[in-house]
Order: sequence, then C-alpha cells, then structure tokens
Amino acid sequence: MSSDQLTKSTQRISRGLLLLLAVVAGFMVSNIYYGQPLLERIGADVDIPVASIGWVVASSQAGYLIGLVLLVPVGDMVDRRILIAVQVAASAVGACAVTLASSHTALLLAFGILGLASSVVQTVVAYTAASSSPDQRGRNIGTVTSGVVSGLILARTVAGGITDLWGWRSVYVFAAAVAVVLSLAVLRTIPREPAPRNGARYWQAVSSVVVLTRRNPVFRVRALITMLLFASFGVLWSGMSLLLSGPAWNLPPGIVGLFGLAGLVGILAASRAGAAADHGWGQRVTGFSLVALLGSWLTLSLGSWSLIWLIAGIMVLDAAVQAVHVSSQTLIVSGAEESASSIIGSYMVFYSMGSAVGAAAVAPVFDAWGWTGASVLGAVFALLALAVWGMDRARRQGAEARLVRSVHQAAAE
Repeated sequence: MSSDQLTKSTQRISRGLLLLLAVVAGFMVSNIYYGQPLLERIGADVDIPVASIGWVVASSQAGYLIGLVLLVPVGDMVDRRILIAVQVAASAVGACAVTLASSHTALLLAFGILGLASSVVQTVVAYTAASSSPDQRGRNIGTVTSGVVSGLILARTVAGGITDLWGWRSVYVFAAAVAVVLSLAVLRTIPREPAPRNGARYWQAVSSVVVLTRRNPVFRVRALITMLLFASFGVLWSGMSLLLSGPAWNLPPGIVGLFGLAGLVGILAASRAGAAADHGWGQRVTGFSLVALLGSWLTLSLGSWSLIWLIAGIMVLDAAVQAVHVSSQTLIVSGAEESASSIIGSYMVFYSMGSAVGAAAVAPVFDAWGWTGASVLGAVFALLALAVWGMDRARRQGAEARLVRSVHQAAAE
C-alpha cells in the first residue's frame, strides 16, 4: 500500500465509521455466543445429552473457522464493503435456520452456517487494520475489538433475557432482524474500496495460514498462544453455563446471561492493550496478561461455592484474554497492511480452533469431574499459553545476546 493510499484510507476512518465497524463486529460475534447461556435449555428442547451439548457451540466455531479460511481472504481481492454487507446478510439466513431446526443434526448444521457467515467479524478487523496509519492501528483495532468484547458480553445477557420471555428460538429471530439492518447500514456508510481481483491469488491467500505458520516466527508464536488462550476462554464460558444452570446453583438463563456483564472490564483492557502495542509494549502486555489468565482459574475454581469469586475470576480472565488478543493482532499486521485480510483470517483460524476445542472438551470433563475438573482444564490451557510465550521470550533474548557478542567481537578485531 502506497503512502497516498494509506493517507486516504486513514481519512476514511472517521469516528462515525469506526463506531459502525465496532457495532457490526459486536453484533456478528454475538451470533457465536448467544447459545452459551442457553445450552441446558437447548439440550432439553432438542433432546441432546449433557456430554454432547458442547458441540452446539463448537459447530458454530467450526463454521466460523471455515469462513476464516475461505471467506476472509477474499477481502484482499474485492471491495470489503460488499463482502461485509453480503456476509452480514447471510448471517440472517443462518439465524433463521437455527430458529427452524428441529433435530440435533439440523441444529448443528444451522449453527455451522451461522458461524460461517459470522466470520465477517475478521473482515471488519482487517478493514480497520488496513485503513489505519501505523500510529493509530493498535488504537483503532482496540476500538473495534471493544465492540467485539461488548458483543461477547451482551450476547449472553440478551440471550438469557429474551429466552426467559419468549424462548430460546426467539433469540435467533432477533439476530436475523439485526443482521438485515446492519447489512443495509454497511452498504450506505462504508466507502467503496477498489481492490485487485485475481482468481489465482485467492488460492494463495487461502493457503496463507500454512505459509505464515511455517515461515513467520512472530505469526507462529502468536497463533499458538491464541489457540491456547481461546481454548481456556471457551472452557469458562461453555462450562460456566453448565455450572450455573445445574444443581449447584439452578439459575434460569436470564440470570446466567447477566454473568457476562462481569466481562465488561475486557473492553477497557482491549483499548489499553491497543494503545500499549502502538508504543511497542505488546510483548510485555502479553506476558503480564497470561500470568493473570492463569491466576484467574484459581479464583474461578471456587465458583461451585461462591458466586463472588466466580465473578472476580471472570473479570480477570476476560481482561487478560482481550489484552493478549489485541496485542497479537497489532503485532502480526504491522508492516503488512496490504495483506491484512489474509493475515487476520489466518490468525483467527487458531482462535476458532481453540474456542471449539475448549467448548467441546469442557462438557465431558464437567460431566465426569464437575466444575473442579473444568477449572483444571482451563488452567492447563492457560499454563501452556504462558509456556509458549516464555520460550519465545527466551529465544529472542538469546538471539539478541548472540548479536551483541558478535558486534563486540567484530569491534575488538
């Protein structure tokens, strides 16, 4: 991207447009998480056993993953305005399919379609990254990610409240209606974005996840951390629904959804992490946040006996996850803005894999060992993420030490 193009792109990111992008990202990511506080209600309605109910959320994550691989890279070749509008409209179709599903298989397929369309979230992030100047990129990504965090939180709260009033299927009627409105808003508000159209390049972009993982050490480390990070995240939000609606607390969906409000602190963390990454502190923020993530599971493990400790753990975990997430996106896009869609899409493949693994793994673990087992599972994922960051830090410090020694030796000679 030339300096003139970058200037023009930056001028397009007005406050109003940035707000719309954040709203679109927030509502679209909500599609993936509406079901989490409703798992017990959905399972009872469609006759799905507890040990298998995690696949309801995992199927939407699987669809999301397919969208990341096949749809998000298209944003590097076409007008992202059109791509965003079409995917948002397609999410309305997926939401209607969920509403009409009457069997286990039909429900999983419908959630998969909804997840596929909802991968538009990362096209929105890529548009933001590509259209921002280097000194604003982290802050703008942080703003859009704050919208995503808001969607994560409000999805659970709104889904629980609507379910108590009209049943769980009405949640997806609401999602479909919102998607239609947002699709029209995107077409009217986001500027046209000319982009090259090259059929051969599409397959190159689709394969970028393999190429980046093999060749780019920064991407490789960040992708692995993200996979483990969101596996831990998925364990909390899918497992917590089973805890709160089960015998330990017997809470209705509306109350279960309110626990998502504890994650509001993640909005502040996303914004602060973006600003810190703009100042070159992304690695430091990651280390501190992963330590906090691991510590949060000690608090969360007390959730079977105390809701106060559970809420405190949610706040710490959400803040840590969003801080690492924004730092990672800022680091991997820096210097390669023209390929933002392919890079972000490839990175989010690991996000989706981690989320699906966490959601699918926690149900049988919870069924066998309760909330204590789920907490151990979440902590293991967090510990592995911290270990990856620590090994990468040691590798980088070793490389820097060798460079310094070679410079000193050359100077001595």
